[in-house]
Amino acid sequence: MTNTKPVRRRYQGRIFPEFTVPPEELARREAEKNVRGQKARIVFDQVFPQLIDEHYNCFIVIEPNSGDYFVDPDIEIAEQKARQKYSDGWLVTFRLNETGACDRI
Repeated sequence: MTNTKPVRRRYQGRIFPEFTVPPEELARREAEKNVRGQKARIVFDQVFPQLIDEHYNCFIVIEPNSGDYFVDPDIEIAEQKARQKYSDGWLVTFRLNETGACDRI
């Protein structure tokens, strides 16, 4: 009979455990993201009735803190327009349709 070597089990874990983000920081980031989304949704709900007829199915990129928005049929061009003015800010993207969603889920 052939003797087999015992297989060393490799333990699953992080490659760099020292770079683990604490749960409090993750919760803070999630809360900030939700606040940004809510601010952008308020702006979207305000401008939606004015833009839906002329720009149906176009993308709208909103900077939540200022309320500025950029509309274009191409998502990349809309984001470029927004990045020209807000190069390092957070942006939120919607689509001018019945749901506001950018794609099918």
